[in-house]
Amino acid sequence: MSAEKIKTSSVEGLASAARAASKDRQLPTVHLWDPPFCGDLDMRIARDGTWFYLGTPIGRFELVKLFSSILRKDGDKYFLVTPVEKVGIIVEDAPFVAVDFTATGKGDEQKLRFETHVGDFSHAGAENPIRIVRDPKSGEPAPYIHIRAGLEALIDRKSFYRLVDLGTHKNIKGQSWFGIVSLEEFFPIIPSNELEDAD
Repeated sequence: MSAEKIKTSSVEGLASAARAASKDRQLPTVHLWDPPFCGDLDMRIARDGTWFYLGTPIGRFELVKLFSSILRKDGDKYFLVTPVEKVGIIVEDAPFVAVDFTATGKGDEQKLRFETHVGDFSHAGAENPIRIVRDPKSGEPAPYIHIRAGLEALIDRKSFYRLVDLGTHKNIKGQSWFGIVSLEEFFPIIPSNELEDAD
């Protein structure tokens, strides 16, 4: 089924189904649903977290938050899922953007709690790791934090700079790395010697 054929029924139906599936403000149990695939929707999430429908930004925060609650990743593809239908959407990078975090505790007891642009929260740790992807040409780091069920958030630049201020050095398999600690997990960012060379 084409995106053109499903655009009116699915957008309204998806929103209605998502509202019905959200009980007591809890996230819908999209991982338990196995509805039929109904085609691709002309919807995408840009790298900065903006949602677009038919090429136009979705301006209503409540609608974006609602759609984000029924987002699921199967393999390398992203879908909006309800109990009765599953439609594909495009995600340019990560579906969420981490726009802020709080840090409590010190050393290995440090705890980092991230907040996304749609109001989700995630504590960095073994279950929600931070990973760094470095551009092969520039070496520029792109940091991500796992939010839920395989869905990640790109950590925005201001938050990443704050993270770096909390960084420390640890030895991993005989090599010193600069990275971040949260809930007793160490997340490497860059080899220590490369950081020293940059200074």
